Amino acid sequence: MGNEFWDGPDRVKVREGALRLLSAREVLEARREGDALAKEGRERALCRNACLVARALERHGKPVFDGGEAVLDALRVEDIARLADAWAAFNRDCNPSPLDGAEETARRKKAWSTRIMSAFSGACSACSALCPPRSGRNA
Repeated sequence: MGNEFWDGPDRVKVREGALRLLSAREVLEARREGDALAKEGRERALCRNACLVARALERHGKPVFDGGEAVLDALRVEDIARLADAWAAFNRDCNPSPLDGAEETARRKKAWSTRIMSAFSGACSACSALCPPRSGRNA
């Protein structure tokens, strides 16, 4: 997934590997695959979550599962729910909604604006110490 406008993390670590952000199309495909797997309406959420996990979970940059059926065969319901919840929280944090309110939007804007500066804090301090800024006429 290209990060043309997004400069944040695109993966979050979990015990099983890493969950990556999904495009809108990938989420829709996961929902459709989940709907096809579900035999009854009560199964829909579990099947959709399994298909989401299949697309999002990677280990060493490669998908851990081939599809939702493989997730359903390999993981317990609790594990699927935990991974789907972790992905949802990560996605929510990286993709804020205008419905979050003004305070939350302001908090995230501030965090994003300071992210680059805090990433470099201390990184150049050794170089800066060797070459301190000069003041005066010949600076």
